This record gives sequence, structure tokens and C-alpha cells, in this order.
Amino acid sequence: MTNPADVPTYDDPAHMPIDAPAASPLVAAIDCGTNSTRLLIGHLPEGTSRLVTVERLMRITRLGRGTDASGRLAPEAIARTLDVLAEYKSVIDRHGPMAVRITATSAARDAANRDDFFGPATTILGVAPELLSGADEAALSFLGATSDLDPALGPFLVVDIGGGSTEFAFGQTTLEAGISCDMGCVRLTEKYLHADPPTATELSQALSIAELHVDDVIREVEGATEARTFVGLAGTVTTAAAVEIGLAEYDRERIHHFRLTKAAAEDVFRTLATEALEDRVWNPGLEKERADVIVGGMCVLVTIMRKLGFEECLVSEADILDGLVLSMLG
Repeated sequence: MTNPADVPTYDDPAHMPIDAPAASPLVAAIDCGTNSTRLLIGHLPEGTSRLVTVERLMRITRLGRGTDASGRLAPEAIARTLDVLAEYKSVIDRHGPMAVRITATSAARDAANRDDFFGPATTILGVAPELLSGADEAALSFLGATSDLDPALGPFLVVDIGGGSTEFAFGQTTLEAGISCDMGCVRLTEKYLHADPPTATELSQALSIAELHVDDVIREVEGATEARTFVGLAGTVTTAAAVEIGLAEYDRERIHHFRLTKAAAEDVFRTLATEALEDRVWNPGLEKERADVIVGGMCVLVTIMRKLGFEECLVSEADILDGLVLSMLG
């Protein structure tokens, strides 16, 4: 771990951009999810509460491929993720943050052999991964997503649609209630969506399972149906926005805080669900690596909007990673 006294900060002329605020040490966070592994390095300029991103990277690693059925992380999935962690370590070393935090979520929670991943990951990074609970995920997602939102838009229902789980977090300025559900783009795809394209029966099964989970949300998360703003996080939601916009190339600024209407989400769902994979990959805005699981994720998104009565989703690129970084700087 880098000594804080040796950390380059943004009052260092070698690192300071034009008009940079006063000194603000960097921190780094890595989120090892079921579908992707992501890195964020950022800082809070002195006297502000707005996170400044220095580096944000994402790689599709599918750490949780097959875990729902086997209860174990596959060796090849572990190897892919460790390769990305080695890449991220070089990026982290280049920036020299004062602290590094790595977390693992749904796939690792479900895996009996998570230590086969945690041990080598610790060796690579010099920091041991933390196994987050669903409640931890919900709280960090809420913190990250609402940090740059006007509280007047609340109360918020923040929903993070992951690969293996989906977190629901409700609150005005702080988390008031939350729940984690075992549904996500990878889990629903592996369990129910086997044909290419999925059959009507398969889609009906996936949507029915999603409905059951949203029923749990209605019962367990007081205020969920009264939220003023539905904030959607993670790859399924940002991809739906990108496809709706028709982005030929990823553009974070156009996606962040885009308002995805229910009608648009339904249209994207119908388009993607009725196309074979070889055709689906050509939709502008859809990453090739996400094309095989996006329909499962869209089953979750449209079910939430249907069951909870939301006419639009405020798409957020600020999520659990931002929450992790902010938790280190707060």
C-alpha cells in the first residue's frame, strides 16, 4: 500500500490540471461483479462534494458464468478476472492512490470456492477483496447514484441491475430501506433464455420470475411504490439508453442522466428479444460482449417499470463504484 505521505495530489504541478482545486488525494476502487470487473480512481477537490474521476475502466469478465448452476466459480472465469486485475494494478500503480479497495458481489457470494479467486487477487493487488452483502451493495449504490442528484427529485428508488443480483434502495437523502434480489442479466439468461432468439415461453418464464422478485420489493421496501424518481444503474440500463439513443460509440455524458421512457424501454426490449444473437450485435449502442445477456437484463428492467408504475428511468453512470470511492473519502 502506498504511504499517504508519498501520494501525488492535485496540487502537485506534475499532476495538476489547469484550474485544479486544492490538494485532494486519490483513492481507487474495484468492483468484481458477476458480469464485469470495473475500476474507478477519483478524488474530492477540497471544499466540494462532487467526485472527480481520474480513471474509469470496465471489462466484461463473466466471473459468475455458470455459478448459479454449479455453485462454484469456473477456473477460466477466475483466470479472466485475474488478468484484468493485473491490468488494473498497473493503472493503479501509475496513479499512486492513497488507498485501494476491492469488492466482490453476487457471484462470489454464491460460490463455495471464492477463496480460489480471493487468494490470487490479494497477491496481485496487495489488498484483500471484501465480500459485500446485498445490503452493502444497495447502500453503496444509493450513495453513488444520488451523490450528484438534486434532493428535490427524491425520494429515490435506486435500482442496480447486475449480472447475478439486483439491488433496490429507497430514500430521500440517505438510504431508508433496501433489498437484494437474486435476479440479474446473467442469472436469468442462464436459467431461462436458452433459444436464439428466446422463445415466447422462455421470455414469459423470465418475466414471471422477475415479477415475483419485484413483488418482494413491494412487500419489503416501504416507500418503493411512492418514489418520485426511479434511478437505474449498471450495464443493462446504460445499454438500453445507448440503444435508444443509437450511439455508435460509447458516450458517458450522453448516457448519464438520460431519461429513458417506459415506452422506449419496451421498444428496446421487443427489438432485442426478437433478434437472433448474430443480428442483435449490430444494434448501435450494444456492446458485443453484452449482447448474449442483455435480454435477461431487459426482462428485469421492463418488469420493474411495469409493476412499480414508473413512466421513465433516470439513467445513472454513477453507481456502486462511485459509492465505494465516496465511502473512502467521506
